[in-house]
Amino acid sequence: MEPEQESVNDLVALGLSRYEARVYLALVRRDSYTAAEVAREAEVPRQRVYDVLDGLVRAQLAVAHRGRVATFGAVAPELALTRLMARQREALERLEHVSTGLTAALLPLWEAGRSHTDPLDYIEVLRDPKTIAERFADIQDQADSELLTFCRPPFVAPAANLPGLKAARRLRRGGGTVRALYTYDALRDEEVLENVARFGEAGEEARFTEELPLKLVIADAALVLCDMPDPVAGTGATTALYIEHPALAACLRLAFLTVWEGAETMQRVRGGAAL
Repeated sequence: MEPEQESVNDLVALGLSRYEARVYLALVRRDSYTAAEVAREAEVPRQRVYDVLDGLVRAQLAVAHRGRVATFGAVAPELALTRLMARQREALERLEHVSTGLTAALLPLWEAGRSHTDPLDYIEVLRDPKTIAERFADIQDQADSELLTFCRPPFVAPAANLPGLKAARRLRRGGGTVRALYTYDALRDEEVLENVARFGEAGEEARFTEELPLKLVIADAALVLCDMPDPVAGTGATTALYIEHPALAACLRLAFLTVWEGAETMQRVRGGAAL
């Protein structure tokens, strides 16, 4: 493997996209480049290079020099790599908090199940996509005071979540809380960003974070719907759990709030403070 390709792979392992890694490696070779120059040097499509450069600037891995023609330069490698490692540690710490909460929530269920011979009637296992969509609509419709959501790819299409919009408007009118955590992938999808804006107008608070472990909806600290990719069935196959269990829901709510506290608002992301 060529040394540059190894460097690209290493940067990807530290959290950059492949385009971001190639552009950063191009930037370190010279004091500054225009966007068009670095697109040619890094072999990145010109229509994508502006988003890639903006992402590197937000991540404090590159610096933009404003002028008649904007130019871009790389942050020193030792500082850039320190920042990438810090991002990875922060993401790991958030996941450790989530894992701790899930362990505390699931262990009592597991222990109770050892002596329970009847089916767990408060847990419904779902595999049919249509049924999963129906339960997703149900849990949003049943929320009386609070609705918390982990949103990660693949994101739900706007037309597919009209119940969510109705729930957000209803809860806002009643003084309730609607919060959603999105991964940074949402920032690269204009349709998803439009959906975030639409839900924001309806009353949803949105924040953004590097990584989320799974799709999750919690209603009123009592109902839970989590969607888990099935590693055995193959790509695209999922198993969802619909659970009516206040103790589990309360623990997952604490995990959500832990990630929420460390996540970024849209204003901070757009302002360059995120990452």
